[in-house]
Amino acid sequence: MGENMTCILPYAGKEEMMPTLKTFQDAGVTNIIVVAKEACEVEGANVIVATGGLDATATWRQLLSEVSGDYVAVYTKTMALNIGLNALERMARCGDDAGAGMVYADYYEKKEGKLSAHPVIEYQAGSLRDDFNFGSLLLYKAPALKEAVEAMDADYKHAALYDLRLRVSQKHELMHLPELLYTEVELDTRKSGEKMFDYVDPRNRDRQIEMELACTAHLKAVGAYLKPEFKQIEFAEGNYPVEASVIIPVRNREKTIGDAIESVLKQQTSFAFNLIIVDNHSTDKTSEIIRSFNDERLIHIIPERDDLGIGGCWNAAVADERCGKFAIQLDSDDLYIDETVIERVVKAFYEQNCAMVVGSYQMVNFKLEEIPPGLIDHREWTPDNGRNNALRINGLGAPRAFYTPVLRDVKVPNTSYGEDYALGLNISRQYQIGRIYDPLYLCRRWDDNSDASLDIAKMNAHNFYKDKIRTMEFKARQQFVKNSQ
Repeated sequence: MGENMTCILPYAGKEEMMPTLKTFQDAGVTNIIVVAKEACEVEGANVIVATGGLDATATWRQLLSEVSGDYVAVYTKTMALNIGLNALERMARCGDDAGAGMVYADYYEKKEGKLSAHPVIEYQAGSLRDDFNFGSLLLYKAPALKEAVEAMDADYKHAALYDLRLRVSQKHELMHLPELLYTEVELDTRKSGEKMFDYVDPRNRDRQIEMELACTAHLKAVGAYLKPEFKQIEFAEGNYPVEASVIIPVRNREKTIGDAIESVLKQQTSFAFNLIIVDNHSTDKTSEIIRSFNDERLIHIIPERDDLGIGGCWNAAVADERCGKFAIQLDSDDLYIDETVIERVVKAFYEQNCAMVVGSYQMVNFKLEEIPPGLIDHREWTPDNGRNNALRINGLGAPRAFYTPVLRDVKVPNTSYGEDYALGLNISRQYQIGRIYDPLYLCRRWDDNSDASLDIAKMNAHNFYKDKIRTMEFKARQQFVKNSQ
């Protein structure tokens, strides 16, 4: 099998590369190509000098003439790799049987000397995140890879691997083999809650621009791209008791709910507003704290149902006849940054003619001291292409606010993760989403956050659900585009 395969991997220093080279050689691979950014010699391998590395389109065009055999194994990391017994043959055979263009597998990771299993998730049509975790060992069918590279019509410095996988996926399956077939070393040992904001880091801006371009090109190729044409909203007076309602779903947040309530009640507005708290059967002192506020603007709802997630609590609040024309989010462990937030959010609806407004927030610890990455403002959003790029990124930002008639129509998924993202994708299919890039609230990161530090199983479940949301929206947009023609 090895003699019918090309292996491509980045240069990592002679000593560091020896274990990886040996594992491919032991698997029988004879055509091993090392991509280096400057001239060097690697025994047992053909060195290709490409300053852009595997992330550059020019590198892949250069590699085409060096590829031989029916399969191309691409190793994307630079630390030691240990391929399991007969693993490459297994991946190739399963890929052939399924007619897949690329195969990826579960793996072990060695972190601080400890070996642990790292399963990955199934690839879906909506798995458009550029940071989708395939693991580090990808086995492409050579004809599928060559066809994709030959079709590349943009010169990327950062997005070539992403572009490659998208192009292959347009004509072939990207198949997940749920077997632990190799071992890699984990370099990035940050908690999942710290990694989740990488795509909004200003230092990654050039990279993110390219990823958006590649994703947009893909959406155009598969008929899921939405032109910058939006349904206009007529903000009718309607029979609303107040102009705006702040919605706080809560369960067992006795440490923070008081601060959240105070930050709402001290808001200064030119219109009437209220605060609707959906207390999801708290068992600590949360309910008692809520009742301690003697303010007629505070509406305390305890649902009759006991099966509501955060989304279900939102539906209960918005369906209430006391809900205002606009519904504005505040999480129970966060607080508004000053007294002007509600006024600014409502103003944005009218100025930007949108069905949803998304603000920005400052990351802080429990003591409200600023922590990295600081301001999360999602400046990757553009009015014309934001809703297309939304299928690639992992969230739209916060706080979120909605035009109540639209939200009552769409309704919120009854989950406690990803419900806000699902809403944003659905609403943006027809309506513009407004943005406020100044920080509107303080987002606490502390041990009780639901996403502060997730284990692999929980992180995979979250990622799979968001990919499922993207897939449903992806297919809906394909149908929307088809019906609009």
